[in-house]
Amino acid sequence: MDNPDDTACCASCSEKFTYFLVHNGFNDSAYAYCDTCGMTALLSGWSKKIPDGLNLKLHEVISESVEPFLQKCTCGGKFKRGAAPRCPRCNSRLSATEVTKYIEANAPGAKKGWRWQQNWLGIYCMTIEGRVVNDNWKEANEPAS
Repeated sequence: MDNPDDTACCASCSEKFTYFLVHNGFNDSAYAYCDTCGMTALLSGWSKKIPDGLNLKLHEVISESVEPFLQKCTCGGKFKRGAAPRCPRCNSRLSATEVTKYIEANAPGAKKGWRWQQNWLGIYCMTIEGRVVNDNWKEANEPAS
């Protein structure tokens, strides 16, 4: 669940929303965002659903080779390497540099020198208003697309 203190404002529509920052190193996970609605997919490195032989690199966004093995988002979009989280009000892509001011203002570690990575590729990802799916691998009998 999102921390009510972790609030940002969309640069496009100026509406506020809550978010939760995920450290994929602590989770031993990888992630991707839906290319249509921006929902976050978290993929545990410990999941028994990871397809055999798939090289899932942890602690960062997925590689393009992982994309065909993920189920579609509930909105019909696809979880892709180049996608980004989106504003839950106007659906605009969130800029990783624009949200820096909110992330660093809300992060206790920023007072001690921690800085946001300013991209959607590194060890951190975010969920927006609790919109997240976990280990959304296709079933073994589903074709990779």
